[in-house]
Parts: sequence; structure tokens; C-alpha cells
Amino acid sequence: MFAVDTLAIEGLGNRSYLAGGPHQAVVVDPPRDIDQVIAAAARRGVRIAYVAETHVHNDYVSGGLELARVTGAGYLVPARASVSFDRTPVADGDTLALDDGLVLRALATPGHTPHHTSYVVEEGGRAAAAFTGGSLLIGAVGRPDLVEPRLTEPLARAQYASAHRLADELDDEVPVLPTHGFGSFCSSAQATGESTTIGRERARNHALTEDMDTFVAETLAGLDDIPAYYAHMGPANAAGPAPVDLTPPHRAGPDEIAARLAAGEWVVDLRSRVAFAAGHLAGSFNFEGDGNPATYLAWLIPWGKPVTLLGHSPGQIAAAQRELVRVGIDHPAAAATGGPAAWVRPGEETRSFPRTTFADLAAARRSGAETVVLDVRRDSERRRGFIDGSVHLPVHHLHDRMDQVPPGVVWVHCASGMRAAIAASLLDAAGREVVAVDDSFEAAAEAGLTVIRPR
Repeated sequence: MFAVDTLAIEGLGNRSYLAGGPHQAVVVDPPRDIDQVIAAAARRGVRIAYVAETHVHNDYVSGGLELARVTGAGYLVPARASVSFDRTPVADGDTLALDDGLVLRALATPGHTPHHTSYVVEEGGRAAAAFTGGSLLIGAVGRPDLVEPRLTEPLARAQYASAHRLADELDDEVPVLPTHGFGSFCSSAQATGESTTIGRERARNHALTEDMDTFVAETLAGLDDIPAYYAHMGPANAAGPAPVDLTPPHRAGPDEIAARLAAGEWVVDLRSRVAFAAGHLAGSFNFEGDGNPATYLAWLIPWGKPVTLLGHSPGQIAAAQRELVRVGIDHPAAAATGGPAAWVRPGEETRSFPRTTFADLAAARRSGAETVVLDVRRDSERRRGFIDGSVHLPVHHLHDRMDQVPPGVVWVHCASGMRAAIAASLLDAAGREVVAVDDSFEAAAEAGLTVIRPR
């Protein structure tokens, strides 16, 4: 009997899948840390017969090559993808047998990339599930602008045609199981729900409800900044990623941490933004371990810069290390656990800054206090509304454009507080006086602040 295990890769906003019968399975778009995939197969008692990539990924380092090597599985990669390793190239219409009469069929669905391929598992001659990668997502499609600027519009049109091909060739009840769309910046929009079918997408997905020109225009208009680290993911995947290394990093003491800071390396504090604001090592940056550290750290850090991780426990360090290897930040230079008191040298003091709300910001403005309001949300969020008089500088630009922040006390906000905490730590490390607004942006208008909502 056909079954699917979903492996949610929360930090990346992606999903991988283990699918097949009682004896053999295919893994679709595996993460780099393949131990969890192997464990899922062991729980099911199945052999991994195939590892299938829907495309050469731009948002994470794939574990497909290593998983195929370790398990002896066939490594299925779209034939049109240019890669530097041996694999089984698959083209439109190719089929491979699983067990119990299950068949895996490749379906060319270009758009997210020129070579993008979906996989349909058929049982008894009927489609049982469609693994759509970065093609048809839940209420959206994969973005078409990650390959080359001149290809963006042609790929958007190809994405529209691919969505229609899936809808035309598959029955309404067929489950759609995408890789992207659960927070990944590879999606043109975020998923609206946890599961879907061809029928549901036919009724609501703008790629299937609008004409092509309208779809293309809306898709292109909605594209936001591409995370900087994406430039390194595609080449790494095409070359063949090295095996993952999750051995614990070297433990550093206060003298070594200070030396690494002095050398310009990044020291990243994984503790909560509440704990960081209350007390932290001068010069360290706050990327919450319980937030989305891989995406934003990889986006902001100069590529290849050594990273030292600070956390409240070895478990927090290990979890962050696992997330970071998925985006090509391999093996931290060092790590330390405990708290700020254990990380500073004798005689040194920790730093802190206040956390506050939009109501406090409104009160400060009413009192006549000079406030520099810094909005670190993305452009698309800013277009939906912003605080009158605020300065806009997305968090991923802040480190390199600190000189554009006006003088004065900086009240920094985002949509919910997480990115504001990152920005506050960057500003604090640069010696700026900062207040972190740890609040939902929806509370700004309720607090009496004037919110401009462009039409």
C-alpha cells in the first residue's frame, strides 16, 4: 500500500518526502542532514530505492548525493540540469518501478528553474500523489527569478504552463506535495494551509484561475529580494555537496571569544531576544535559535566568515549547527554555552538594551522625545503600510549600510520582533543606542501611531 512520510524542514520552510510501498521508497528533495531521512526509512522498514531531485536547489544544500551514496539508491536528477557528478538523468515521461505495482513518473514542469521536474507516483495506473517541488505549491508557485534575470519572465510563463499541465493531467483528488512554500523564500507567496489537492489548487491558485498575462504581471510585481546566500547554493549542489559534518564544535573560553571578535569574526548568540536584550557579550549578534537562524544568518553574514556560536545549552548549539549546515555554513569555528557571565573576561561588562512596544513608542513621540524609527521589514511588507516618518532599511541590508541610519536613539521594529532583535544587536554592536520594539506591527495603529497605507 502506498504511503508518504513528510519531513518538515522548519528552518528552511521546506518539506522532503519518503514515499513508496511496504518494501521500497523514493526520497524527494532530501535535506543535507540525511540522518533523519535514514531514520524515517528505518521506522517504516523500507529500503530507499531512489533519491529524486525536482531541481538543482537554490535555497539549501541538498543531501541527495550523499544519501544515494550511503544507501546505494539511484540518484534521479533532471536530465537538463548541469551537474558535475554521476546520476541517473530523468526526462519527461520516464518511469521507474517501485514495489507493489507502484510506478514513479517524471513530469517536466519548468518555471522555477528551466529543468524543473515533478514526480507522480502511480498506483494501479492512477496517480496517487504528485511531488511538485517548486512548481505548483499550496496557493502559490515557486518564484521564477532565481536563475538569471533575463529568464525571469520566460520562466514565469513556463511556470504558468506547468501548473496548467499538472491540473490538466491529474485528477482533482490527487494530493499535491510541494517542497517549497512553508516559509521558504523560493516561493512566490507563502502556503495557505498544510495540505492540498489538484482540485483545491484548480479552484484557488492564481496560476490556475487567472489568464497568463495577469498571472505573470502579478508574479513579477510581487517578487522580493533574493537572500544573498542563494548565490552559493546552486553552484554547491551542481558541483556535488560534501558529506555533512555534525561533530560538536571546539569549545571556546572568554579569551578565545574576545580574540575572535577582535579579528572581525562573527560571534552569534542563539539565546532568546529577551535574554539577549537583558545582557549579552559586546559585539555579539543575536539570531534566536528558536527563530529562523539559518536563513537570516546566512543572508547577512559575509560568505565564508568564521562563526562562533553561543547558546544556553549544548542542545541549542547542536540544533543551530544542524540548521546551518543545510545552508552551507559548515562546522562552526567554536562554541560556548552557559550565559554572558561565562563568556566575558574578568573585568569586562556585558551590554544590554531595552525592549518595548509600539504603545511605548507612541508615548515617547507624544512626549516630544526625538525618536529615530527604523523599519527593517522587507520591501513588500513596507508597501502594505508603514509608520509615518520611519526610515526603511531591510534587515539584510543593515550591516553594510549602517551609515544610513540617522543619528539619535534608534527604535527598531519589524513585523513581530524577531528581525528587530537581529537589527538591534547589529546596531548595538556598532555602538548605537537602540530600543528593540518587540511587538506585532498590527499594534502600531492601535497604539495611536500614524500608519501610512499606500494604495
